[in-house]
This record gives sequence, structure tokens and C-alpha cells, in this order.
Amino acid sequence: MGRLLSIDYGRKRCGIAVTDTMRIVATGLTTVASGKLMEFLKDYMSKEPVDRIIVGLPTTMRGEASESMRYITPAVNRLRKEMPGVEIEFFDERFTSVLAHRAMLDSGMKKSDRRDKAVVDEISATIILNDYLQSKTYKQQ
Repeated sequence: MGRLLSIDYGRKRCGIAVTDTMRIVATGLTTVASGKLMEFLKDYMSKEPVDRIIVGLPTTMRGEASESMRYITPAVNRLRKEMPGVEIEFFDERFTSVLAHRAMLDSGMKKSDRRDKAVVDEISATIILNDYLQSKTYKQQ
């Protein structure tokens, strides 16, 4: 069974998180520049089996797709084209940045470290993946 990988996609950088091979625990992997995402994923997936990529779906409070979907959709379409054997799905990412900041505070992280947006993106990707794992719609295949 391959890993699940999540992406908190942003204009400048993407937070990446993965599960263990048993799909029990999600952990932050890294943050990469958005322009280098495809290169990073191809390299990572050449070494580790990944069955599914979960991409954070930014929505408004009304549940509608947010403005940022105009740059996320082309990136996801490219992923689907270049990785046809990997399932790619969206998962609601509302409040993940807020939760990431809260997790950083709760963990006692220094103020200077909390300002690092790359860390926030990686934690957000981890939250997305953990929420996905805990969701009732997730079915182990």
C-alpha cells in the first residue's frame, strides 16, 4: 500500500505532508517553491510509493471555491496529466492556517520560528492530511 501525500498549494510555496505506509499517521515532509513542485513530487515518488495526492481546497465561508482556485486548478490539472497513475482529490482546507498557528503556539515554538511561513504551510498540509484520514469519507483501499 502506498502513502497518501497532501499539498497545501500556495502561489509562492507548497507545504507537503505524507502518511506512513500503513496510512495511520500524517507528518510534515517539507515546503517547496510552487514552481518546483512537480520536480519535487517526481523525485519523491521515484523513491516512495504514493497512491493518492490530496490537495487542499480553499473555500469561502459559504463553501464556494475561493479566488485562489484560479492558480490551483491549472497546477492540479498538470499533476493529473503528468501523474496519470496517481489519484488526485481535493479536500477542504478551511481554517488550516489558523489551526497551524495555534499548533505552533501550543507547542511552545519561538516567535521568530512562528513567522516562518514555510513552517505554517507544512503544518497546514499535515492538518489537511490528518483531517482527510479522520474524515468519514476516507475508505482504505
